[in-house]
Amino acid sequence: MATENKALQHKDSLGDWLIRLIKGVIVGIGGIVPGLSGGVLAVVFGIYEPLMRFLANIKDKFVQNVLFFIPIGIGVLVGIFAFSAVVDFAFTHYAAQFIWLFIGFISGTFPSLFKTAGKQGRKTYHWVILAVIAVGTFIFMRRMETIGNVSLPQTTLNWLLSGALIGLGVVVPGMSPSNFLIYLGLYQPMASGIRHLDFGVILPLALGLIVCVLAFAKLVSWLFKKSYTFMYHLILGIVIGSTLAIIPSGVSGWTVLVCALMFAFGAACSYGLAKLDEKHPHESLI
Repeated sequence: MATENKALQHKDSLGDWLIRLIKGVIVGIGGIVPGLSGGVLAVVFGIYEPLMRFLANIKDKFVQNVLFFIPIGIGVLVGIFAFSAVVDFAFTHYAAQFIWLFIGFISGTFPSLFKTAGKQGRKTYHWVILAVIAVGTFIFMRRMETIGNVSLPQTTLNWLLSGALIGLGVVVPGMSPSNFLIYLGLYQPMASGIRHLDFGVILPLALGLIVCVLAFAKLVSWLFKKSYTFMYHLILGIVIGSTLAIIPSGVSGWTVLVCALMFAFGAACSYGLAKLDEKHPHESLI
């Protein structure tokens, strides 16, 4: 009986490890796909708050936390490197369909995020914050789109700043760094650089990301501790505004049906993943 219980415990641990690996893959994909936010997906899958607490208090339960996040880190790398080739191709040749797929992905995760946001109750001013931030984000991103194609040079400094922007998308759930990189003319060169293992792109991106995450983790952890509901409704506003802003225009003919199917597929997949995740309680390490 003891041996059987031990085997079951090992099996459960392996299952949890694989689930965290899959979560990491999805978060990694969210970090490089236009419209998605790795931070939001991390929130939805119960990774975000443990990560922020760990980075804000990195010496506390260090080994236990590292072991917990190893499969997530592996998954993130797999999601970024394995998916970058698909992103590069699909965004070049099937942009509208590709974007609608991930608008569906965002929509599917929204119910879980909304539920998380209201865990400590809501007041009227939280709804006001949500609406103001949604409208402001939409206007800002549409404004960026209308100012023309900004094309920044592909320098080490700009890749460092791009990495910092991606890091900001990790610590600020709802922010989609890919949207900003598209407008700056750096998204496709970044995806191509990752795809071809160009370390002149990858290394400064990684450095900028790590520095930004470490610099802001303690602040973000404190803000969520002090103003949980406010912060989450701010996130919801950003999610809504940024999602509406990336809806592609000029779609016609049979492409409309394809986009609708892609949206439905993305929404169903992410909603199903969120429901599956609810069956596995998130560990509180700190």
